[in-house]
Order: sequence, then structure tokens, then C-alpha cells
Amino acid sequence: MVEILDLVAARGHVTLDAMAAELGISAATARRDLAVLADQKLLIRTHGGATSISHGTELPVVLRDTKFQDAKRLIARRTAALIPLERHAVALSGGTTTAGVARALAGHRELTIVTNSLTIAGLVTLYPQLKVIMTGGVLRPQSLELVGVLAENTFSAVNVGTAILGADGVSAAAGVTTHDETEARTNHAMVAKAQRTIVVADGSKIGRVALAQMSELDQIDFLITDSSADAVELDRIRQAGVRVVLADTE
Repeated sequence: MVEILDLVAARGHVTLDAMAAELGISAATARRDLAVLADQKLLIRTHGGATSISHGTELPVVLRDTKFQDAKRLIARRTAALIPLERHAVALSGGTTTAGVARALAGHRELTIVTNSLTIAGLVTLYPQLKVIMTGGVLRPQSLELVGVLAENTFSAVNVGTAILGADGVSAAAGVTTHDETEARTNHAMVAKAQRTIVVADGSKIGRVALAQMSELDQIDFLITDSSADAVELDRIRQAGVRVVLADTE
């Protein structure tokens, strides 16, 4: 279903026959998947096809978790290698890539994880050697993150060694961006109190610009991505002072 959403988002409108042919699925399968996606209000069913609701519609977290899994695993491992093994506080924003980092931190000891993500908090509870602090806030169902003033106040009240920030877009012109402005303010509070910040984003996010800025590039120390990222855009990001690490080549 993610492939259908990507196709409709890229073209604006796709007929059922074109969808089935391009994705190598039967018309019956395409019709069934379109019905499910329309029920979730992720696209609009039309006679003989589907139309995008809007450009840049945010995927629910349960669907985002199916995309670019190999790249995200490599990014998570490379990021975890940058975290001290003991006595360190790490702030994690929500997202599938940051959730992968949480899993990769399982071998660490005496880490404190500060997060506004219900998904990440649930993962960390599997590792008793890791302490978790959750923010308060209003729950966003799309990302399963707590946002707003209560979340911002929690991040502002603690000092962390490393903030690990997921993103919907990273570019030299717009910095680190996400789809929701309230989520952006919450994550900005997280970055503001961190001694250093690592952005984790697969190559599809590089060069993209989402609605709301979470951070300027001058607040970012590392960008961990993969070699599918646009090389020209990565050079621009390096020129802004960010250390870029390609997790599948280094």
C-alpha cells in the first residue's frame, strides 16, 4: 500500500489499470488496497482510479515503518556507535529511524533516554539497563508523539548529551523540517538543550522540505544518512558545517 501512496502522490491522479500495470499487482488487489487507503483518508477514490489528497501528505507511522528498512537499520547502527556506552543522556524524537536507534542502543549501559515518542518508550522498556523519561503532552496519532507545551517544558528542563532527531526533510536551504508545526516546536526545544545533535534520515529525505522547521543546520553536528541521498545536496549541507556520515559506506 505504501507503493500505491507514493505513486498517487507523485502523479496526483492514477488510473486503476495504470496502477496495476506499474506495480505488478492485479486490478482486484489494487481496488482492495485503494478502498483501505481511502477509508484511512490517505487518498481519494475516483471512478477508475485515485487522486492524492494533497502533496506531501504525512504517512501514519505504521506505514512509514515499511519503507527503506535496510537503510534505516544501517543508519541506526552507525548512530548508536557514536553514543558513549555508559552514563550518557540521549533525547530521541519520534520516527521509524529514531526507533531503530533505540533498538541499537540495547548494548549500552546506564543510558537515560528522554523521549516524547510512545513507540520508543515501549521499545526501551524491553532493556532494563536503560532508563526512560517520557514527556507529557498532546498525542499526535499520525506519529504517536506527545507534543505541545508540556513536552517542550520537559525537554527544556533536562540536560542531555546527545539529541537524535528524525526528519521529514533535510536541506541546506530550509534546515531540518517536519510536516507538523507543533511537532516542530517540540523537537526544537529538544535540540536547544542538547550538547550535540545528530539528525538521522534516509536518502529519500535529503533535499526535501516539509512544512515546519525543527532546526537550523548550524545547530546540527552530524547527519547520518545513506548513499542514495542526493550528492549535490549533501555537499551543500557539508558546506554549512554539518558532518555527513553515509552509513552504508563508512
